[in-house]
Amino acid sequence: MLRTKRKAPSLVDLCVNLAVENVKYLGDVGETDLHLLDRILPHCTLDQLMHIEKSTVGRDLSSVTDKLWKTFYEKQFGERSTNLVIERMRQKKVSFRWLQLYEAKLKEIAEAVNKSAARIRQLYKKEDDRKQSRQVRICSKVPPSSSKRSFCGGSGPGYNLSNGKSNLMKKAKMDFLKSREVQNIAAMKKNALPGSSRSSSMMKPPSSFPGKSSASSKPMKSLERRF
Repeated sequence: MLRTKRKAPSLVDLCVNLAVENVKYLGDVGETDLHLLDRILPHCTLDQLMHIEKSTVGRDLSSVTDKLWKTFYEKQFGERSTNLVIERMRQKKVSFRWLQLYEAKLKEIAEAVNKSAARIRQLYKKEDDRKQSRQVRICSKVPPSSSKRSFCGGSGPGYNLSNGKSNLMKKAKMDFLKSREVQNIAAMKKNALPGSSRSSSMMKPPSSFPGKSSASSKPMKSLERRF
């Protein structure tokens, strides 16, 4: 059987394969040829490509990476958003690197998220303030405890309680005075008044009776003359 001969890889291919296998360790690519970077950088993730872009100093890699950033933009933000950006650049006759467009889109999204979060926090704050004010209004309408008494007068619960007690005492006193026993006692006292006047008249001395004052005085005068 004939064996097909495999071409041995060149030194450049071996270097490219080694760079692809260790792409996560790449940083500043320096003066690496663009055609080599065109074979290596497509194997980078978004973070790895961003790291290489930021690490490479004094060299523009957009000729190799611009199409890669367009791919990342479309994957993350959708085909519709990508076509909208292309259309706007065509209408305004301007051109931007897709890395710049990607970073601008991230900033726009971050600002929108921050605004939404601030608006949500404001709504929660308003709701909390409304609940607190409602609780204060409810507490302000609760009447004072009936167990507290006021000894200084006024219109408090102690004042109302004392008025109630005095009214009850007055009613009880009136009922007592109108009772049959009290009325009987009053009648007995009223009937006993004439008898007491007769007994007092019977106890008067004889000199008080009419017509007898002169008779009693004569013997006393005779006795005075004798002595």
